[in-house]
Amino acid sequence: MTDATKLTCLSCGQANRVPLAKLQAGPKCAKCATPLVEGRVAELDVNIHDKATRGDAFPLIVDYWAPWCGPCKMMAPAFAQAAQDLQFAARFAKIDTEKFPVVSQRLQIRGIPLLILYQNGSEAARLSGARPAADIAAFVRSHL
Repeated sequence: MTDATKLTCLSCGQANRVPLAKLQAGPKCAKCATPLVEGRVAELDVNIHDKATRGDAFPLIVDYWAPWCGPCKMMAPAFAQAAQDLQFAARFAKIDTEKFPVVSQRLQIRGIPLLILYQNGSEAARLSGARPAADIAAFVRSHL
């Protein structure tokens, strides 16, 4: 079925099927009513990270960061701006690699900040280092 996409709620983890034509209408999670596509950066835990990165067809870009990382903190506003700019093209999220080291180990993350773009349940591309919003948006667009 190509006229709908699966979106995992980045708040509660509920799987939602959303018609592609309705993405710009502001679909909400069937369980918790959180907007599914809203142009903001969602903070993930390991369970929701795994559900969304492995199960969603819609593009999801995840920022792997840590609170002690200066470049990560510097890039956060640019990442948030890119999330607004690409609101209906991809969803944006971040996960704290210090709080959830199992994710870093599993994905063999050696340096942060690291952006990984997921699409159709698998990794599509990686971009390392702090980047301005325009570079983040160009990276996402080039892989869609």
